[in-house]
Amino acid sequence: MRYMLLLYRAPNVGPQPTDADFGDHMQSWFTYTNDLEKAGALVAGDALEGVETATTVNVHDGKTVSTDGPFAETKEVLTGYYMIDVADLDAATEWAAKVPSAPYGSVEIRPIMEIPS
Repeated sequence: MRYMLLLYRAPNVGPQPTDADFGDHMQSWFTYTNDLEKAGALVAGDALEGVETATTVNVHDGKTVSTDGPFAETKEVLTGYYMIDVADLDAATEWAAKVPSAPYGSVEIRPIMEIPS
């Protein structure tokens, strides 16, 4: 089954890598991604730019309205995602627990809806 691991964290919570330790911080993400690849579970994954770069689009009564930034104020923001293909929710949960930001953020696991063609 395919699952999305949606990575959330509150801004400025958890480790804030300095220029000096940025490489070590990123290495934990490279290792995690490499482990997913080696297990044959990785479908896709990316980090997202900061929420301040977001544009929200709404269509009401046929009119499109674009707003800079997020539409809703939240304590946590979506920072990235992994799409994985694993046997079941238990396996997805195991991978979610290994996400480097899990100790100071949250990982939402969502099954990918299978739509018959």
